[in-house]
Amino acid sequence: MKLYLTLLLSLAISTCSNAYDSHQMQTSNLDKNISVSLVADGFSIPWAMVQLPSKEILISERKGEIRVLKNGRLLSKHITGLPKIHSNSQGGLLDLALHPNFSVNRWIYFTYASKDGKKSGSNTALMRATLNISNFSLTEQKVLYKAQPNSKSGRHYGSRIVFDDNGFVFFSIGDRGKRDVNPQDISKDGGKIYRLHDDGRVPSDNPFVDKQGAKIAIYSYGHRNPQGISIDPRTNNIWSHEHGPRGGDEVNQIKKGANYGWPVISYGINYNRTSFTDKTHQRDMAQPALYWQPSIAPSGMIYISSDKYPTLKGKFLVGSMKFSHLVLLTIKGEQVVSQEKVFEDIGRTRSLLQGEDGYIYVGIDGAGIKKLIPE
Repeated sequence: MKLYLTLLLSLAISTCSNAYDSHQMQTSNLDKNISVSLVADGFSIPWAMVQLPSKEILISERKGEIRVLKNGRLLSKHITGLPKIHSNSQGGLLDLALHPNFSVNRWIYFTYASKDGKKSGSNTALMRATLNISNFSLTEQKVLYKAQPNSKSGRHYGSRIVFDDNGFVFFSIGDRGKRDVNPQDISKDGGKIYRLHDDGRVPSDNPFVDKQGAKIAIYSYGHRNPQGISIDPRTNNIWSHEHGPRGGDEVNQIKKGANYGWPVISYGINYNRTSFTDKTHQRDMAQPALYWQPSIAPSGMIYISSDKYPTLKGKFLVGSMKFSHLVLLTIKGEQVVSQEKVFEDIGRTRSLLQGEDGYIYVGIDGAGIKKLIPE
């Protein structure tokens, strides 16, 4: 096995200079003047966080709740008006995002496991609703997209959401555990990143709008289970990371119509240590900007623009669920040029938020919400 992984790494280095693995990750001291403080505990899986202009932080619990953190205190009341959510294995209430013009329209977006559809099981849906802050309730709920068909698999729902400067909403759906069926077939949902207008309409310039039988909301495909997505404000490039199998977690720059190869090419192997592909490259498939070997189980991804963290500013932060640290990525243009391990032992990081107040908040499975406090 060591020989196999060594050959795999050697091939990657010799044929693609900008794809490299986590053996190159060094522990950094950029976090030495930043402390970690617990803000609120009592969470199971805090999948996502958003901060309202009025300073409250909303936290989605995967089991199907949105909690409210106000003035550093977790309120007993929950957000009401959520749809029926299928909480099972990796499914449940997932990402949250505010519309760029939230202060005017009060629109909040979220992804979740929905049973709507003909077959049993569930699949990932994207909903928009209006948030009434006075009583913390959701109204005018509208499903903008629902992946079909439903599946009884409890794996790989995705899912993250991000808006670009043009008002398009991007969101990810994992391959639903059907790697040989969904990711490479653009007529099927799963293993894709999608792009819509904020009201659910499909943009006329989406890459597959003229392709017979295609799911025309697709923006990119060939993904496994993307659980991080962010936009570099310096270039407007979209960046995403996804879980590999045993090894092969990836960071990718998301490009219109691109195929990211899963499962035809991969730097990972099966969980039982057998091989499912002998390819790490194929001419019509994009190489990752970075892959992790071994897997770090990445979750959450934010660009740091806050002046409160001069040593971190201008970089991307990613959580590692497996190793309980954060990863600081330096990205220049279309390349990841370095990565550094920071905040070791912070916990099994599920979500990240740079708040309206400029502080970074970290959602930890089974623990709570932590805050990074610079000296």
